[in-house]
Amino acid sequence: MKCTPDALRAAAPLDPPGRYLCVGTHHKTGTVWMRRTLHQIKRMQGLPLNQVNRPQKLARLGPEAPQLLVNWDTTFPAELRAMPEARFLHVIRDPRDVLLSGMRYHRIAPVGNEKFLSRTHPDWGGLTYQEKLNSLTNDVDALLFEMRAKHATTVGQMLDWDYDMPNSVELRYEDLIADTDCTLFRAALTRLNVAGLEIDGAVQAFWDYSRFGQDKGAQEQAYLSRLHHGSGAAAQWTTRLPREVAEVYARDYGEALIALGYATDTDWVQSCPPAASLAA
Repeated sequence: MKCTPDALRAAAPLDPPGRYLCVGTHHKTGTVWMRRTLHQIKRMQGLPLNQVNRPQKLARLGPEAPQLLVNWDTTFPAELRAMPEARFLHVIRDPRDVLLSGMRYHRIAPVGNEKFLSRTHPDWGGLTYQEKLNSLTNDVDALLFEMRAKHATTVGQMLDWDYDMPNSVELRYEDLIADTDCTLFRAALTRLNVAGLEIDGAVQAFWDYSRFGQDKGAQEQAYLSRLHHGSGAAAQWTTRLPREVAEVYARDYGEALIALGYATDTDWVQSCPPAASLAA
């Protein structure tokens, strides 16, 4: 179900109740936050948690209810999407901010966390993804490289999702980071109505691993800021995406932004600062 946050807060629970809470994100759309949240739910509520990315995994699911199923690319198998007892919570983010966050992260991320960073390609002169990215001496070239590589896959996966599934709740990262009272996340779980899921505990986990939740200490905050998504603020592209990159982005991904509801045209390019002003 795709609707505004206010409409979601007013939506009635799905009936009958579901059995599987299936959470899907995309690269740099709040995956670390959702992963930590779900693992706390698993620990506190004693629920099974499984990653499901191919149909064969479904045969291994036990009889327990509820169960937590995840896919961090939101490439859930069609067989799972067709199950009436499955409920989906899907998170996307403005692709322009995904691009900025991804490029920064891929420069420094441990390659064990992201296996694609250690892959080589003939076009990169024998360098790995991360080595090639770090060989580029300015952010314009680095962003253009990222845009045509990992970012292309991520945007494609966002577009491939069925946003009209009646058993799904669509959430934006931008709305979640503003959900300081957790009413939106609570409304999403209430709408999905997964039998046996203790919603208060799930909301507490969401709060605990949010940037606005319990005090994580300066070291933890610095780690998250450096490694995962900078400040985590919305619409960073308006001040950090070079216009030289924005012009290419609008040409290649302008229709994707419109389809995902993040733009109505390409006039947004004019609000991006020139690279020279960012480097000053």
